[in-house]
Amino acid sequence: MGSIRLGFFDRLALILSVTGAIDWGLVGILKKELFSGIIGLSAAVATIIYVIIGVAGVWSLIFILPRTGK
Repeated sequence: MGSIRLGFFDRLALILSVTGAIDWGLVGILKKELFSGIIGLSAAVATIIYVIIGVAGVWSLIFILPRTGK
């Protein structure tokens, strides 16, 4: 298997997906959300960040699915 070249949006989506995964881990372990609980962002800003992370997760899912070339 050859190396995979990641574009800017692919890298950004993976970074945001990992950030989201870490946030869910913190919620599970410490009962604290990363953006609103630890960093102290307002609920509205945190919601926007969570939506962006959700879109990044979908982008990452599409990226990792096998590409059939059809």
